[in-house]
Amino acid sequence: MASKLGRIRLNETPMDDLSVTLRNNDFLRNTVHRHEPPVVGRPLEILEDNGEVLVVDKPASMPVHPCGRFRHNTVIFILGKERGICGLHTVHRLDRLTSGVLLFARTLEVSQKLDVLVRDRQLEKEYICRVEGEFPEGEIICEEPILVVSFKVGLCRVHPKGKDCRTVFQRLSWNGHSSVVRCLPLTGRTHQIRVHLQFLGYPILNDPVYGSSAWGPQRAKGGLMGMSDDELLKAILEEHRLKESFHLLDIPDEGMVQVSNVRTDVDGEDAQTPQPELLPRVCNSVSSDCTLSDVEQSANQVHSSPALPGAVPGPTDENGDQTESTESSHLAATNTKDPLCSECKILRPDPTEKELIMYLHALRYKGPDFEYSTRLPDWAKDDWIED
Repeated sequence: MASKLGRIRLNETPMDDLSVTLRNNDFLRNTVHRHEPPVVGRPLEILEDNGEVLVVDKPASMPVHPCGRFRHNTVIFILGKERGICGLHTVHRLDRLTSGVLLFARTLEVSQKLDVLVRDRQLEKEYICRVEGEFPEGEIICEEPILVVSFKVGLCRVHPKGKDCRTVFQRLSWNGHSSVVRCLPLTGRTHQIRVHLQFLGYPILNDPVYGSSAWGPQRAKGGLMGMSDDELLKAILEEHRLKESFHLLDIPDEGMVQVSNVRTDVDGEDAQTPQPELLPRVCNSVSSDCTLSDVEQSANQVHSSPALPGAVPGPTDENGDQTESTESSHLAATNTKDPLCSECKILRPDPTEKELIMYLHALRYKGPDFEYSTRLPDWAKDDWIED
């Protein structure tokens, strides 16, 4: 079907005969129709750009770099498309649902310098969040080790075999229903703040993973779950399947594949058990599975990629202008439905902005000779009222 529609091209010529034997240096192109999960439409604000570092205020719901199902709706891609900024070096990452200060190095030398600061723990990070209930007053320190249950889903929990970590918490305000808490992570484990708050019994107010009822009646307060890692993973996936909210887990909800039960060894590596289970197809986690080459390749293609979400880059003539075949593919991308796209057959309501954000924000990053910060989010202000 794809070949009949001219989607498969050999050396930029439509390929009708699929029995052709490919030769050295042949170029095969397959045009596909892509869908991207929605993100918040807030502009990407640049806090600092001094030639050495680029600092942005990352909106919630937007991944840092192209990976998984995300291409256009990513910080790296938007900076390239809208600002013409390329060649950035990632210093650290924020979870897709987390907003706030995000640093990029402009040069390799600056990147290596910042890497040393991160490794030597000379980079102070301050986060702010809104949690359920009345968080205790005074300084609360949590030093529970954290273990990765599944890298693919991005799921962690407190476990004696986990990696050492330490987070300092301090309540800033309490409105009778929820508390605003300052968080100082002294280590940088995956989901460290979210997991430690869950352990203390005060999960982030709208955390789709660690505030989920799938963890049990106490939601893993004190590390108590009463279920195995396999059972936990299934319960969380099932809950989000019923809510049609796999986009909050970076899991596409179309198609099914066999995914083995997951257990985790001492080093946090995913290990497979021999009993396969049918679970929703899991995409690569934005925070764990995207390689450096994926990021660089996507960043290098920023200027040549079309602006349409479903379009695919095409050939150009000697002047760098797109050829007729590419223009037609752009027109095809504007069609409401694609006959070869299974995603087009699924109707979903657009999520509200509230459904796309999590009340966790990277407020301040401070080094020996620099400090970058953002404004407080609306949900962290004293006069905030939950809808």
